[in-house]
Amino acid sequence: MKILSSIQKIPGGLMVVPLLIGAVMNTFVPGALEIGGFTTALFKKGAIALIALFVLCNGAQINVKQVGRPLIKGVALTSVKFFLGAFIGWIINKIFGMTGILGITPLAIVAALTNSNGGLYAALAGEYGDSSDVGAVSILSLNDGPFFTMLAFGITGIANIPFIAFVSVLVPIVFGFILGNLDEDMRKFLAKGTVVLIPFFAFPLGAGLDLKSIVGAGLPGIVLGVVCTLLTGLGGYFISAVYNKGKRTAVSAAIGTTAGNAVGTPAVLALADSNLLPYVEVSTAQIAAAIIVTAILCPLLVSILAKREKNHYEKQK
Repeated sequence: MKILSSIQKIPGGLMVVPLLIGAVMNTFVPGALEIGGFTTALFKKGAIALIALFVLCNGAQINVKQVGRPLIKGVALTSVKFFLGAFIGWIINKIFGMTGILGITPLAIVAALTNSNGGLYAALAGEYGDSSDVGAVSILSLNDGPFFTMLAFGITGIANIPFIAFVSVLVPIVFGFILGNLDEDMRKFLAKGTVVLIPFFAFPLGAGLDLKSIVGAGLPGIVLGVVCTLLTGLGGYFISAVYNKGKRTAVSAAIGTTAGNAVGTPAVLALADSNLLPYVEVSTAQIAAAIIVTAILCPLLVSILAKREKNHYEKQK
């Protein structure tokens, strides 16, 4: 049976499929995962620990030797994701409160917009960009996880995030960063965890959801995904002119995605501020929908922009 290849054909499949299976079990046979021991520890309560390990593995992929243009591009694109996500989330919260607009919560907005799919970016950079675009993924890896979302919530005052909560999220990233830069073999070894761990933390996250919440998140989640691709994708596209001598590059729009691990962000933030707990379930479901939508729309956006740029420069010749 080609289980893995079938799952990978689905946009965000490594995250979405286990999450949906977990939600189905929690909805119809909730007691099946509450038998205790390893079963409950892994499939019901294991999400936070596995996300921490995932963040550590991602931290190891940040290469301190990656300087010059990759560094500039990475910092610029990461900044676009962060500031757009933080600003939009702050505005929505200020006007509509934590219930959000069109059913989309500020928690889901900030988590979806500040977090990008590094794997998809790397794939699109390899197809439409150059080596410096691919190299920028080492900096973009910083937004793979809850840290920037937590930072956005703390800075904007949307949530009351204690300083120690920032430290607790940062420690695994820094530890992974140190390991990866001390030993190249360790970086390669931990790189496997950036993929392997995704379905294992997605399942217990799904096991905390009810199918009704996922169905209810359908339209808001789709809208969130469209907004994420257009807003942050085009934001990256236009900012590329700043570091590219006035020339915009289509590949910079490849940041217009939401990473699979973003589904774990609401739960992590709720640990830091319990006031967010009522919004965790619906936000998680909305982010799950946005992941699928952005994985479909973002490559289309990059392709359209690439053709547009190609036609534009051919006319100038």
